[in-house]
Amino acid sequence: MKKIPVKSLRAGQSFTEPVYVEGNSLLVPAGIAVRKKDIDRLESWGIEEVYTDGAMITESQKAKDGKAAEMADKKRQAKSVLSLSAVQENKGAYRTYIDLIERLENVFSNISSGISVEVRSIDNIAGNLLHAVREQRDQIIGFILGGEVTGHSLSKSSVNTAILSALIAMELKLPNHKIMQITTGALLHDVGMLRLPKEILEKKGGLTDAELQRMQAHPLYTYKIICKELLYPEDVGVIALQHHERWDGEGYPRRIAGTNIDIGARIVSVADAFEAMVSEKPYRNSMMGYQAMKNLLSDNSRRFDPDVLKAFIQTMGIYPIGSIILLNNGAIARVVEVRGDAPLRPNIRILIDEFGKVYKQDEGDLIELLTEKSLFIARALDPKEINKKQ
Repeated sequence: MKKIPVKSLRAGQSFTEPVYVEGNSLLVPAGIAVRKKDIDRLESWGIEEVYTDGAMITESQKAKDGKAAEMADKKRQAKSVLSLSAVQENKGAYRTYIDLIERLENVFSNISSGISVEVRSIDNIAGNLLHAVREQRDQIIGFILGGEVTGHSLSKSSVNTAILSALIAMELKLPNHKIMQITTGALLHDVGMLRLPKEILEKKGGLTDAELQRMQAHPLYTYKIICKELLYPEDVGVIALQHHERWDGEGYPRRIAGTNIDIGARIVSVADAFEAMVSEKPYRNSMMGYQAMKNLLSDNSRRFDPDVLKAFIQTMGIYPIGSIILLNNGAIARVVEVRGDAPLRPNIRILIDEFGKVYKQDEGDLIELLTEKSLFIARALDPKEINKKQ
């Protein structure tokens, strides 16, 4: 242990490890400040030295630890506001979202079992999804990041991809019939996965060359199901067939490039990539919406059509709806509306204010960061990490 002269001790000092007097007699525990009366007592006893394995905690470290403790406390309080009930700001919209997933799950189950599927049932799902996106846009988008829906992974992923694809198509001002085609193609874009063995789909390690080849064949299986079994027109089938083609021509299955790729496929490609990043997979954890958006922005015209990507950023923002963010004043908030003209300054609703007060559901202040110039987003927070540390 290190020796510390008593004459060098000052009231208020603390150490990273306990401080002892002559062997195992504890003076103060780790992190607890030495008091003036502790020093006076040592001097009255004629003790000249104390011992510790730790180092003195500096003022800057105290401040840092204080902020960390404050953040930890806020994270503990955040548990209730980041739960599923907190994101259900519109129960009707949430019920619609769940219903879309369950109905598509039923369609996929029938296709997987070889049971005949009425195209009308798929068209109804696509139509209802478009209506929900137009009427309850912000709530529906919010469920993609914060819905916490478990199970039905393929149907949930497909519904999420269709929601995002519809938003991009609307932002690009495509005609209504094309938006409907793209929404339908997005709902079915991965239906060929039902033709792949579960051991490939759920494998946690890397795929072998043979397994990768099977995986990359799923757009062909999808195209066959859409056009040959469901009897949809080529315009719908090609969306699924080409959604893994790349802007630079390095995709699959046919390595076509640029505008030779169908516009619907280019849209689904962006939507599918974002959805995959923010969703749990057997081989990795989900990613924050902000980090997923940063990954898309770093594409540099390799994988995605730049115009489609720009439309996606404009409709979703850098911090997508549902993102949990930390403000520069220490408050925690949820993004509730994005601004296409100011992607870094969305509209937010306070979950925990700078004083630590917790708000439930829609009780917190609604703030437009575009007009509140003194406030800005310090960083995005991962809700799962916050809950994990409760």
